[in-house]
Amino acid sequence: MESKTIVSALAALAQESRLAIYRLLVQAGPDGLAAGKISESLGIAPSSLSFHVKELSHAQLLTSRNEGRYVIYSANFEQMNNVLAYLTENCCGGAPCTPVQFQSRKAPTP
Repeated sequence: MESKTIVSALAALAQESRLAIYRLLVQAGPDGLAAGKISESLGIAPSSLSFHVKELSHAQLLTSRNEGRYVIYSANFEQMNNVLAYLTENCCGGAPCTPVQFQSRKAPTP
């Protein structure tokens, strides 16, 4: 994956409304949501939603399809997985990455 594509995806997500839209669509799963439902759920005006959806679509993070008179948007999970893979490609020197376990600062109880 080219770094230009990664930068485009990260830039699209680096805005509060677009991040909220993407997270909502991830939660909705492959079925996606109608534009009106996204607008209603997040309290984003339809004109603003169109702008944000265009940016996410340009970054290939969303797909859309027509169902009757509705436009249904879905998260492009393949693209997000590509972005995540790119970001973690050299993580931990090639070994599987595991979360760091933080020890409690409390003294052990007897």
